[in-house]
Amino acid sequence: GWSGGYPEIVKENELFERYYRELGIVPAGEWGAFMAALREPLPATLRITGYKSHAREVLHCLKSKYFRELRELRVDGQEVEVPQALSWYPEELAWHTNLSRKILRKSPELEKFHQFLVSETECGNISRQEAVSMIPPLLLNVSPHHKILDMCAAPGSKTAQLIEMLHADMNVPFPKGFVIANDVDNKRCYLLVHQAKRLNSPCIMVVNHDASSIPNLQIDIDGKKEVLFYDRILCDVPCSGDGTMRKNIDVWKKWTTQNSLQLHGLQLRIATRGVEQLAEGGRMVYSTCSLNPIENEAVIAALLDKSQGALELADVSSELPGLKRMPGITKWKVMLKDGQWFEEWKDVPPNRQTQIRPTMFPIKEEQKLKAMNLERCLRILPHHQNTGGFFVAVLIKKSPMPWNKRQPKINQKLPQRTEDTVETAANLDEGTENITEEPALADSEESKKMQNLPKPDTEQSKKEGVCGPPPSKKMKLFGFKEDPFVFLPEDDPLFLPIQKFYALDPSFPKMNLLTRTQEGKKRQLYMVSKELRNVLLNNSERMKVINTGIKVWSRNSDGEQFGCAFRLAQEGIYTLYPFIHARIINVCIEDVKILLTQENPFLSKFSSETQKKVKDMAMGSIVLKYDPDPEKPDSLQCPIVLCGWQGKTSLRAFVPKNERLHYLRMMGVEVFKAKRKEEESEGKTEEEAEGKQAQPEEGMDVEDKKDDSVTKMEAETGEESSNTPAESSAMEVESKTVDLDEFSRNANNHVSQESKD
Repeated sequence: GWSGGYPEIVKENELFERYYRELGIVPAGEWGAFMAALREPLPATLRITGYKSHAREVLHCLKSKYFRELRELRVDGQEVEVPQALSWYPEELAWHTNLSRKILRKSPELEKFHQFLVSETECGNISRQEAVSMIPPLLLNVSPHHKILDMCAAPGSKTAQLIEMLHADMNVPFPKGFVIANDVDNKRCYLLVHQAKRLNSPCIMVVNHDASSIPNLQIDIDGKKEVLFYDRILCDVPCSGDGTMRKNIDVWKKWTTQNSLQLHGLQLRIATRGVEQLAEGGRMVYSTCSLNPIENEAVIAALLDKSQGALELADVSSELPGLKRMPGITKWKVMLKDGQWFEEWKDVPPNRQTQIRPTMFPIKEEQKLKAMNLERCLRILPHHQNTGGFFVAVLIKKSPMPWNKRQPKINQKLPQRTEDTVETAANLDEGTENITEEPALADSEESKKMQNLPKPDTEQSKKEGVCGPPPSKKMKLFGFKEDPFVFLPEDDPLFLPIQKFYALDPSFPKMNLLTRTQEGKKRQLYMVSKELRNVLLNNSERMKVINTGIKVWSRNSDGEQFGCAFRLAQEGIYTLYPFIHARIINVCIEDVKILLTQENPFLSKFSSETQKKVKDMAMGSIVLKYDPDPEKPDSLQCPIVLCGWQGKTSLRAFVPKNERLHYLRMMGVEVFKAKRKEEESEGKTEEEAEGKQAQPEEGMDVEDKKDDSVTKMEAETGEESSNTPAESSAMEVESKTVDLDEFSRNANNHVSQESKD
C-alpha cells in the first residue's frame, strides 16, 4: 500500500557519473565531495534589493534582529547556522544559510523569520534567489545609461538585479537606460511582470517573443529611424539543468545526455541572435545552470568560430573576488544516451548526424582553439562553496558580425538587406542548425508586403501616441490580447488639473504618461521613461508588449470636488516625488507609526507641527514625507515617502499591507501574526472586502465609522484611543508584537482595489 506516500527519489544516476568522470570537469581527488554535495539539499539564499535607499536599513534589521534570534536555535535536532554573507557579492547584500526551504516553511520556531522573508519579498526589498543565479547580472557591469536586453528572462530574479543596477542613483527618477525583458512562454511573462512590478521602475518593459528570432526594434534618433542595438545582453538560455539537482531532484532520474544534444542547436541560435543585436563594444553574458560542455563551451566555441574575430571572451578572473570558479575546458567528447562516445564529427555515422551536429565538438586547430581563450569561461561546481552548478561566459563585440557587416540601418532598402542576409547566412551554415541572422519578424515576407502598402492607420496612431497590439495574426494565436498603450496627447485636458493641484515642476515629462484604454474614462495613469516611450511608439507592429510603466495616479471620483480627480499611487511615488511642489507634509517618526498602524486616525492624534501644516490645506490626496534625523542614529535613517489622503478631521496613508509591515519593521515595530489567526481571517477577507460597499471610496473621511475603523489598532505612540481601549497585549512597539490582521481587513478595500488595477 501507500503507507509513506510517494517513494523517495534515489539520488543515483550511473550514466551521469560515467559521463562527467570521463570529461574530467571535476578536479582529481574531489569526485567524492562533488557527488556528496549534489545529494545535499540546496541552502536557502536571499538577496537584499540594492537600489532602494533603505537597503541598508533592511540589512541592519536582518543582522541585529532576525539573525540574532537564530543563534543557538535547534530545529529537528539540527543546530541552526547563523546566515553568512556571500563573500563575493558586493556590500553584504546577499546571504546564505544552512536552512533548506522546506525547514524554513515548516518549522514553528522559524515562523517569524519565514514571515519576514515572505512579506519583504512581496514588497520587493528581498529576493529569494539561488546564489549562482546572481552571478550573470554582476558580470554584465551595468551602468544606469545602458540599454539592456534580457533574452530568456522568466521567472525574473536576474531581471530584478538588472533593474536595481539601472537605479543605482536613487536621486535620478528616470535613468537613461532601460531593460527589455523577453520570454517565449506567455504565461511565464506574467510571472516576470509580477517580479518586475515589485521594483516600481519606469524603465522596464516585458515582451513575449521567441528569443532565437526576437525582432530588431527601431528607435527615433533626431528624426531618423535606426535599429536599436543593446549595450548589454543577458542570454540565460534554456538548458538541461543538471546543475540544479540539489533543488530539482527529478533531474536525478530523468538525466540523460540526450537533453543536451537536443538543446544545443536552440542555445546556439539564441546566442547568435543575441550577439547580432549587441552594440559594438557591448557585453553579452551567456549562462546556463548546466555543467555540460555541449551546452556551454561547445556553444561559445561555435559562436566565436562563426564570428571570425568579431567577438572575444572577456577575462573576468579579477571580477567578483572570493568566488571560487573553474576555468572553461578545451577538450571534451560527445556521448549518446546509450553510452556510445564520439571524439570528432567524422566518427559520427550518418544515421546519428541529426542528433549530433558538428558544432558540438571541440575545435581541432590548435592555434584557433588557443586564440578563443575558452579557459576564460567559468564553471561553478557545487562542492566548492555549497551552491548549485553553473556556467558563465562573458563576450565582448568588437565589430559587426561577418554576415551583417553593414550594421543594418532602417533607411537602407530592407528587401535588399534581407536577401543579402539570407544568402550569407546560408553560406555560413556548415552543418549548424540554421544559424541565420533573422533580422526580425518585421523583416519577413509578410512585412515586406506590408511595407509596400500605405499605412495611414499606423501613422495616424503614432501621431496620437498609441502603441496597440501587433497586427500580425501569428502573434494573436497564443496568450491574452493585451490592451493598447495610449500616450496622453500634449493638449489632454485631463492633465491640467493634475498639474495645478500638485504644482508639478515645469520639467515634469508629461509626454511619458500613458493609459491602457482608448475609449471611456481613463482610470489609471502610468509612466515610462522617455527612452521606453521611443521604443513603444516605433515598434507597435513588430513587438508583443505584455507590460510596461508604473502606476502614478488613480482616478478617485470623489476627488473631483476638491480640484483633482486623480489621487497619487504609492507604487509610483518615488518616481513622482521630485516633481511635486505642493501638498507635501513633513512628518515625524511618531506620526509615521500612527499612519501605518491606524486605519483613519483623527488629526488630533498627530504632532502639533503636522496639525498646523494640515490646517490650511484643502482636502484630497497628499504626500507624507519623513526625513531621518542624523542626530538620532538609533532612529530610522532612511527617508520615507507615503501617499495619503487628508479628510475633514482625519489623515490616512494609502500604502499596501506588505509595504506597511516593511516600514514598521524598519522602525523597530515587529509585526507578527500567528498562523491560526491568519487562517481564520483568510476565508473572510474577500467577502468582507466585497461587503464593505457602504465605506466611503478609497480613504474619504470615515468619521461616522470611527468606532469601527479609527482605533482597530494602536501602537504605543503616546496616545490612547478616545473610543476603545488600546489592546496592548496584541501590539507593542520595540519589544512586543503588532498584530495587523484586523487592520489589514479594514484596509482591504484599498488593497483589493490596487490589486485589481
